[in-house]
Amino acid sequence: MVKNIGWRVTIAAVLLNLASGFLYAWSVYAAALIQELGFTKTQAMLPYTVALAMLAVMMVPGGKLFDKYGPRVVATAGGVLLIIGMALTSLQTTIPGFVVFFGVVVGAGSGIAYGVTIPSAVKWFPPAKRGLASGLVVAGLGLAAAYAAPLAQLIINAVGVRQTFLIIGIVFGSLVILFAQFLAVPPAEYVPPGTPAPAAGEASGKKDFSPSAMMGTAQFWQIWLMYCFGAIAGLMVIGHISIIADIQAQLKWGFALVAILAVFNSSGRVVGGFLSDRIGRNQTLILMFLLQAVNMIMFSNYTSMTSLTIGVCITGLAYGSLLGIFPALTYDFFGLKNSGTNYGLVFTAFGAAGIIGPLTAGKIVDITGSYSYAYLAAAVILVIAAVMAKFLKQPQQEKVV
Repeated sequence: MVKNIGWRVTIAAVLLNLASGFLYAWSVYAAALIQELGFTKTQAMLPYTVALAMLAVMMVPGGKLFDKYGPRVVATAGGVLLIIGMALTSLQTTIPGFVVFFGVVVGAGSGIAYGVTIPSAVKWFPPAKRGLASGLVVAGLGLAAAYAAPLAQLIINAVGVRQTFLIIGIVFGSLVILFAQFLAVPPAEYVPPGTPAPAAGEASGKKDFSPSAMMGTAQFWQIWLMYCFGAIAGLMVIGHISIIADIQAQLKWGFALVAILAVFNSSGRVVGGFLSDRIGRNQTLILMFLLQAVNMIMFSNYTSMTSLTIGVCITGLAYGSLLGIFPALTYDFFGLKNSGTNYGLVFTAFGAAGIIGPLTAGKIVDITGSYSYAYLAAAVILVIAAVMAKFLKQPQQEKVV
């Protein structure tokens, strides 16, 4: 009998994501790059935007490697890339250099490491606990900015932004490698305690879609668009909050808002996963999409530390919930057999949102001096996502692979 070590693996996955999630403190680095190297707001968002895109894109090959070789080797490789990428980033003085070494290399390392953590943990749990398990794991990545933002600001104040890249990379890349050694997956035939017995005449593997079969369903594209539309607002605020605080409230210590947002982002991942286990994935998504839409409509009116704090708390909670719900939704619809690759493909929607949200917002504020139109656009697509969630149904033709 296989011993269930699901909670041990989950804790290791949370710690790994805590270590690798330092890129979510980018708004602190961006503010320093604008001040020290004279970049525009749009330019300062480019490395972060590319990193988010690479994080999403590399989850696909990372997922394939996970499905073939398991989590330890893949996550260790991700940690090595984080160290190399941050070390080379510390030598850069131009936007192309930051884009290549932070955006491409660090983003790839983060994507590879993050991509193995969710399926490593979820495979140990029955369907009724998948939302909670995935929410806990991804909470680590969201919570990282809570310590990474003030820590990065402290080091930047002491040694400058470029040396900060080197220090953060060495320390936290090494921690990723360490925590990777505690990840594991159960044998293929393992059935987690609490898994419902299949109905009479139902093949136990009939929900396991291959990546190509999954992409051939309308549900995949519906989920993809919902994920993209839902994530744009959160990623926009995460990437710009230090600048938003300066423009809307003349606050020069926006890094504190980064930390607050990170706490609620992380909490939202657990709350969203847990709530979706209780009231359903679709209902939870509708609730969070509409909550975020209202928040975006109000965001231009947040002109004090108090109101901005309320706004970023709601942003973090609603955005974070998506990272807990969508992995479980993907496994519910398409099975666990190809979980690494399948969720990697769904997660490319996050990469698209990472390009659209921060870059579009940066361009809008460079042109208009305000984020108002960016908030309004985000609210509109969130309402569209809520309507799509209302009509999302299980795939009609379940395929055996």
